[in-house]
Amino acid sequence: MNWQSIAFDWNQVRAFWATAEEGSFSAAARALGQTQPTLGRQVAALEQTLGVTLFERAGRALMLTKAGLDLLEHTRAMGAAAERMALTASGAAQEVEGQVRITASDVMCALILPPVVARIRHAAPGVGIELVAANDIRDLQRREADIAIRHVRPEQPGLTARLVQEATARPYAATAYLEGRGRPETVADMGAHDFIGFGDVARMIGFLAPLGYPLTEANFRVGSENGVVAWELARQGLGIAMMVDDVGGPTPGMEALLPGVEPLRIPVWLVTHREVHTSKRIRLVFDMLAEFFAGAGRGPGVPAGPG
Repeated sequence: MNWQSIAFDWNQVRAFWATAEEGSFSAAARALGQTQPTLGRQVAALEQTLGVTLFERAGRALMLTKAGLDLLEHTRAMGAAAERMALTASGAAQEVEGQVRITASDVMCALILPPVVARIRHAAPGVGIELVAANDIRDLQRREADIAIRHVRPEQPGLTARLVQEATARPYAATAYLEGRGRPETVADMGAHDFIGFGDVARMIGFLAPLGYPLTEANFRVGSENGVVAWELARQGLGIAMMVDDVGGPTPGMEALLPGVEPLRIPVWLVTHREVHTSKRIRLVFDMLAEFFAGAGRGPGVPAGPG
C-alpha cells in the first residue's frame, strides 16, 4: 500500500459525492447541513489535491467532467464501505431490522442473488430479504418492492438509480445440440438454427435483427415466459439461448458461440425510492447489492433481450 498517495480529506470526497448526486452545490449543502460556500471550498480543495477538474458549468447546471465521472464510481464504493465500517464499529448493523423486498428477473433471483443475500443476512441478521422474481417492471412508487434491478434507467420522479454494472451477453448452446446441428461460425449462420424463445418472440426478433441475426418466428419452436425454464430448455439441447456471460460461462455443458463477435452490453441499474436516505435497512441492502455487482463483477443473470 502506498500510504503517501492517499492524501485527500474524506470530508472533501463526501462534498464531491453529495454534489454529484444532488446536482448542485446548494442542494448538496442542504443535504449535508452545510453552507454552500463551505461545500464549494471543499470540492475546490479536492480538485486541487487531485490535480483534476471534477465539474464544469452548463448554464446554471453542474456537469461532471470525465475525471469526475471516473472518480464518482470509486467515491460511491468508498462511501458504502465507510457506512458499513461505521455500522460495524457501532454494532448497528446487527441492530438493523425489518423486511426488504427486492424485485429482479427470475433467472437473477435463482442464479445470481443468493450469494449476496447470504452476505446481507450475515452482516445484518435482523434484516429479512424477500426476492420478488418477476420479469415485468414492478412499481417502486407504489411500494410493490423496495429495491429493483433493471436494465433501463427509470424516469419516474422520486426514485434513486445507480448504474452498477454493464454486463455482457452472447448466444449459448448445449454441446449436445451443437454436435447434432453444427457450430455456427457467423451471425448469418444463426438463421439455420433453433432458438429458445423468452417472452415476446416478435420483440426478441426485433431486438436481434439490427445485430445481423436473420431470425423469423420459424426459428423459435420452443420457449417460455419463465427465464429459468427457457435456460433449462437450452441446457437440454433444444436450441440456442441469449444469456449473460456470468450465467452462461460457468454452466457445464454450455458453449459460448461466435467468440469473434462483440458481445451484447446490458446496463444494470439498481433502483430504489428516496427512502434509501432515511431507512437504514434499505440503505444497507442497496449498498451491499451495489458493491456485489461492481466488485464481484457479476452479470445481471437474465436472458439477454429487449427491456
